[in-house]
Amino acid sequence: MDPYEALYGRKCCTPGHKHVTLPNVLKNMNEKVNIVCDRLKVASDHQKSYENLKCMEIEYEVGDRVFLKVSPWKKVMRFEFKGKLSSRFIRPYEIVERVDHVAYQLRLPPKLLKIHDVFHVLMLRRYR
Repeated sequence: MDPYEALYGRKCCTPGHKHVTLPNVLKNMNEKVNIVCDRLKVASDHQKSYENLKCMEIEYEVGDRVFLKVSPWKKVMRFEFKGKLSSRFIRPYEIVERVDHVAYQLRLPPKLLKIHDVFHVLMLRRYR
């Protein structure tokens, strides 16, 4: 349907077009609004299904070892090399506690005392 028809519930009036009564216009407009809402719902569900395919639940157990992502802190702290040769993940650390369903507490060495020891699950990568 045309955008004009979706917005106003009727086709654009042209010369020689017969006039319609108000109850018919309201009825047609409500039907068209329902059609548009239904199609938007279908499109939203379709996009949601694709997004859910990419989403995966990442869970770790207490005692597991994980790599820690350090790229956000590259400019704040230096980890081994500097510049673009510095690693994105640093050595494996042990998980001490599960704080939330997406947050874990790690056992960090004394040289990393400046960093808070609770990290989001996206900042961790499983050590194998």
